[in-house]
Amino acid sequence: MSQSAPRVLAIHAHPDDIEFQCAGTLALLKERGCHITIATMTPGDCGSAELGCAEIAKTRRAEAQAAADLMGADYLCLEFRDLSIVFDNDSRRRVTEVLRRVRPDVVFTAPPVDYMPDHEQTSLLVRDACFNAPIPNYDTRQLNPAVATTRIPHLYYVDPIEGIDWFGRSIEPEFVIDISRTFELKQRMLACHASQRGWLLKQHGIDEYLNSNERWSKQRGQIIGAAYGEAFRQHKGHPYPHDNWLREFLGADQRAV
Repeated sequence: MSQSAPRVLAIHAHPDDIEFQCAGTLALLKERGCHITIATMTPGDCGSAELGCAEIAKTRRAEAQAAADLMGADYLCLEFRDLSIVFDNDSRRRVTEVLRRVRPDVVFTAPPVDYMPDHEQTSLLVRDACFNAPIPNYDTRQLNPAVATTRIPHLYYVDPIEGIDWFGRSIEPEFVIDISRTFELKQRMLACHASQRGWLLKQHGIDEYLNSNERWSKQRGQIIGAAYGEAFRQHKGHPYPHDNWLREFLGADQRAV
């Protein structure tokens, strides 16, 4: 871990995934002085039934930036395309380059098993990039490439959507963070994604977007007796860090399941 303020990268597939899955925890880390970068693999270019790809992508990039601004986080988009994230060498190099430029001590990403391939491919690419980033001879073949990092960062997986695998079976978290104090900010960040919120309002006739976020946060919070929670698992394969930095850093705000 660096001696300066810890650097945290939260990288998921689409605009609003981070807000749903770990924005409350990121806000706690920001309070404690961490530098936060939020990244999306795509700009959400398939996220509309009315607008074309370029128009909705422009809208959703702006919404993601507005959400990050509420927290005081950086935002960047890797400019993959919705439903087209694949695990190949070009993708591996692109994600590794982002790791080298952001230089995070801690990374949050999508879970290995989730309801859609964009999420799962993101998880695999980020895991691979964490491993590749410190290897000096791994060439990302990007313009003005960043130098290799000095170590593999701590890697955490957020919940899969609804906490289940492909067969509807529960995927149990390793530990839960109490986000009761930062839940309001989490909701405000999610509300920045008005294009998605409006689409679901039209589809369902209710504000399902924010309501579902509240329901799931309550459900995870109940595990540890908190009003709201966010759940995680840590990647502990060789040679990734095995000490649970997140639990130690947040102290009283976290509890094992």
